[in-house]
Amino acid sequence: MTLVALAYPAMLGFDKVSTAQDRVIAQTQWGPLTEQDRDFVVKVRAAGLWEYPLGFSALKNGTTEEVKEAGRHLIDGHAALDAACRKIAPMLNITLPNVASPQQVAFVNQIDSSSGREYDSNFANILRITHGSIFNTIAKIRSTTKNSLVRSLADMANNTVLDHITVMEKTGFVNFDQALFQQTTPPKLPLVDLTPPAPQPGEPMVVLSPPANPTSTPIAVPGEGSSATPAAGASPSPTIG
Repeated sequence: MTLVALAYPAMLGFDKVSTAQDRVIAQTQWGPLTEQDRDFVVKVRAAGLWEYPLGFSALKNGTTEEVKEAGRHLIDGHAALDAACRKIAPMLNITLPNVASPQQVAFVNQIDSSSGREYDSNFANILRITHGSIFNTIAKIRSTTKNSLVRSLADMANNTVLDHITVMEKTGFVNFDQALFQQTTPPKLPLVDLTPPAPQPGEPMVVLSPPANPTSTPIAVPGEGSSATPAAGASPSPTIG
């Protein structure tokens, strides 16, 4: 079976999955690909584009060992997820962003503009809220997708996001009342603020390099190592590690 060309998703936000149609946009050897499957892969990639650099920021600006440890988990987890997205995206003919959404860039600016305990609090609370929001999206994708590559990414993302929620809570700075309120009643922002911009033609892909001693589990791609013929337009990719 061949892949049809996929347009870059025009609308992408935390509420995308709840409103996205389950319209099949491509038939692949790994199963049908829906709009929300495609948007999920893009969303995982975009998350790493702002959370990964915040991991390094926490190592530099965090005032406690718990905040620094949370930063290390962001670097490790999102480097592995990024490798997974870059691996399966060409197999599914999905265009990945190189820049996070305007909302996500604003999160980074808010955290990096603070210092001391205010930095720790902004870092832990913003990341706890955003991870809590995406956690429900992952569950929905994992339970509904018919595409085995997307299902594998959802498995990996589920483990990573749960780990990041846990380390944020261990910092001791999370305001749970505030986090729950903001998770369940997110602001209604314009869709343009929730959408990572498409890359320019010929623009080199940004790669989030893993730490020296990565601990995240690589994605298991169904059929990898077998004699299965890749879908049209797909190219072999190295094992994620």
